[in-house]
Amino acid sequence: MITIFVEEANGTRTPIEVPTDMNLSLMEVLKASEYSIPATCGGMALCATCHVQVIEGEAFMEASSAEWDMFDTLPNVPEGSRLACQMRLIDDMNGLVVRPMVLEAA
Repeated sequence: MITIFVEEANGTRTPIEVPTDMNLSLMEVLKASEYSIPATCGGMALCATCHVQVIEGEAFMEASSAEWDMFDTLPNVPEGSRLACQMRLIDDMNGLVVRPMVLEAA
């Protein structure tokens, strides 16, 4: 088990305990924890509706080329941006802090 933290817009951090033996993505954990993550494409890295910013901790892998292709379509991509669907949670991510990014309507 690891604990990750979700940082809200007001700075409040909510802990979520996550098992690491189930190969879950951060997107799956956020959806199961009832965060408003649309994940429209179902985790295929095609929509960016699961965009998060890693605030603290390591994502332990650079964003993939599919993620960067998607980020190229967005107007605001802060440092530490990742697609939650592409982040598989592992023991080394204990203490990770992420902030869900809200996509603005076009």
